[in-house]
Amino acid sequence: MPWATNFWLAIAGLLLVTLVAGLWRIWRGPTATDRMLAAQLFGTTGVGILLALSQAMQQVALIDVALVLALLAVIAMVAFVKRMQGPSS
Repeated sequence: MPWATNFWLAIAGLLLVTLVAGLWRIWRGPTATDRMLAAQLFGTTGVGILLALSQAMQQVALIDVALVLALLAVIAMVAFVKRMQGPSS
C-alpha cells in the first residue's frame, strides 16, 4: 500500500521538524534544565521517527534501534538529575 508508506514518511518528516525546534532550544536555551529537556525531546522524537520509518520501510530491526535510543535517553536523564542534585551525603 503506497498510501500507508507515504503516511508514515509524512509522520517521520513532521517529527523531524519538531527535532529541529528542539535543536533551537538546545542552542538558545536559557538554563541547563531547558537544554536537558530539549535533549530528552531528541530521544523521544528519535524513537518516534525510527518507529515511523520502521513501519514505512517494513524494517523490524529499526524497532530494536528505537528501544536502544529510548534506553539511552533514560540513562542520560538519570545522569542529569543526579548531577543537578549535587553530592549526596
